[in-house]
Amino acid sequence: MRENHDYFFKIADRPAEFTQIHELNYHTFSEEIPQHPKNLEKKLIDSFHEENTYIICLKQEEVIGMIAIRAQRPFSLDRKIGPVEESLPFTIQKPCEIRLLAVKIDYRQGRVFLGLVQFLIKYCLKNGYDIALISGTVRQLKLYGQMGFQPFAMLTGAIEASYQPMYLTKETFEASIAGRLLRPPTAFLPGPVSISDEVRAAFDKDPYSHRSAFFKDKMDHVKEQLCRLVDCRYTQVLLGTGTLANDLVAAQLSLETGRGVILTNGEFGSRLVEQAQRAGLDFDVLDKEWGLPFSHEEIAACITDETAWIWAVHSETSTGMLNKLNILKAVAQEHQLKLCLDCISSIGAVDLDLSGVFLATGVSGKALKSYTGLSFVFHHHKVAPSPLLPTYLDLGTYAEKESIPFSQSSNLVEALLTAINSVTQERLAKIAAIHQSIRQKLSKYGFQLITAEENSSPIIVTVPLPKTTPSSTVGELLYCNGYLLHYESEYLRQQNWIQIACIEDYSKEQIEKMAYLFHQAYKSWCQAPKIMVQ
Repeated sequence: MRENHDYFFKIADRPAEFTQIHELNYHTFSEEIPQHPKNLEKKLIDSFHEENTYIICLKQEEVIGMIAIRAQRPFSLDRKIGPVEESLPFTIQKPCEIRLLAVKIDYRQGRVFLGLVQFLIKYCLKNGYDIALISGTVRQLKLYGQMGFQPFAMLTGAIEASYQPMYLTKETFEASIAGRLLRPPTAFLPGPVSISDEVRAAFDKDPYSHRSAFFKDKMDHVKEQLCRLVDCRYTQVLLGTGTLANDLVAAQLSLETGRGVILTNGEFGSRLVEQAQRAGLDFDVLDKEWGLPFSHEEIAACITDETAWIWAVHSETSTGMLNKLNILKAVAQEHQLKLCLDCISSIGAVDLDLSGVFLATGVSGKALKSYTGLSFVFHHHKVAPSPLLPTYLDLGTYAEKESIPFSQSSNLVEALLTAINSVTQERLAKIAAIHQSIRQKLSKYGFQLITAEENSSPIIVTVPLPKTTPSSTVGELLYCNGYLLHYESEYLRQQNWIQIACIEDYSKEQIEKMAYLFHQAYKSWCQAPKIMVQ
């Protein structure tokens, strides 16, 4: 593993970390900068220690850098120059003071300083601080300036240990060398997805009328490509999200006779149940524990003489489960049932064959990697308009008007057409390889995964955390270290799960570092004392 993978930034919360903080404080501000007297213990406990929050950089278990934050007034700087507001040329609302910026000599090449300041910015924004104040040693004014610190007021301290009052805001950091070097967090999210330059360029074309012959040709081409992608005869393109597409499926099923069976083993299966209830459908539910697969026998056991249709989620992204399409098709064929599928997360991520499927849904975002805003309903049979359905939810109306019954977006259609052309067997294989690599890395660190490998969807990996380790805390710590994982959805918070999506073009190094930092964030919380010392 490369050396920079060993750096981990966090809030200090363990006794061993605080001991090292006091030692680093002494070495920096008693021995290197003679601000405080030396002592035999070689430790310096800051006078504001009980009020400080310490951001630290760890290399393995060694504290190699730190910075302290406190918001309680008066600041140490207030005592040196008077109320800081009187020396600033602008109004401030919620300031904090940062002190004790120190890095061990062997690690002053820049990355540790930069990491501390980047963590500081995210921490301050999260806590609502609009400005951070510091007394910067005159020995490092150039370094402070490169990180966005701006001087104000007069120098303080003795001649041999002079300090310059400085401030840092989000704006000064972003305008600094460090801010310009800062890359956005690496996102392992199921959406929004990154958009390629080619798709952006297609979207940025001048819009044109959805009533023009040119737009109709484009729409026809999009539909042909979508049908080719999933081996289906027809598809209708809707201006709306996947929820709209599934509502159209529910509306169509309301026209069918007989009961249905909805399969649910995750959040999105539960949403199908809710949509079916809202549509007034008559159905039974096969409800399994989240993350467990359906067997042929279990599904068949739910079928009665009244059963006319089955509705299921193909790729259940809430758990990372890929429900077996061959099993669903086999049961539907054996019992002469109409099979409906939510393929919102699987289209563009797996090799999808919708032959024999009555209705299926997809979206332009997620694995297709276009802009969110278009959704699709696939079907093999011709559909006529129904006066029993709301116009916007009538699949037959879309079919009759060739997917242009209402306003459409030429920009979204152009972008989608470009994105579809990038879905190749090589890309599907790469998604599968990234998924496999992430599973292996997480398993190496001892994480348990929700779904077994043989039932896993290549789009995402789901990691359950113990109830004593909040997924939001781990996720936020990873974000402050430059990696975005999926943990903020309500259903994930309720389950205390974290997810890692696999649909972007991640490098081996990014996967390794994400897994390492995930493990460090998890381990850090587990090793923290029950009552955190500040």
